[in-house]
Amino acid sequence: MNTRHFWCFTLLAAVVFCLASPLFADSITFTTLPSDGNVSGPAGSLVGWGYSLTNDSSADWFLATNLNSDSFSNGTPTLLFDFPEVAPGATVTEAFDAVNGIGLYELQWDPAAPTGFVNSGDFVLSGQWWDGDPFNGGNYIADATDTSLPYSAIVSASTTSTVPEPSSFVLLMAAVSLIIGFRISRNSAAQRSSAHPQPSAEGTRC
Repeated sequence: MNTRHFWCFTLLAAVVFCLASPLFADSITFTTLPSDGNVSGPAGSLVGWGYSLTNDSSADWFLATNLNSDSFSNGTPTLLFDFPEVAPGATVTEAFDAVNGIGLYELQWDPAAPTGFVNSGDFVLSGQWWDGDPFNGGNYIADATDTSLPYSAIVSASTTSTVPEPSSFVLLMAAVSLIIGFRISRNSAAQRSSAHPQPSAEGTRC
């Protein structure tokens, strides 16, 4: 009898727990841009990630509430994420824009960051589910399951190439050639003028 009571009590507790903590089938699709999460740039450059966020629910709104990342070295990270509210079935996409500070995250490499150095880890997105627009009468339902995305940032080799400057000897020879050409042209003009003298005014008198 005691064993049967024990199992009945256990079953009742499980039912109560399930009713108190309803399961939500709502989900999101969260990806980085680029989709593999890998970015690269030479030391001193600015690299970053964009994002795409789709609300897979047909009824509930998703509200992004937090975004964490692992630590970064040899650079300064900046959070760009704008914590959007996403309507049912909608998608929000923000490509990384270094000029306007738009995207998910950006990383300013230190000028002395060694070539080949890698920062890697995970972006972790937290959010909430609402039965309507969170900022226009919607009601909170539950916290969403955290979503993790891997990322990596690599210090690539510098691709800056210097344009060779013309040597001073080449410039000197070009200047000498111009001077010689000018003098030859002037001497030729003078010789043509002396070979064909203009008649004087006295020679034309009757």
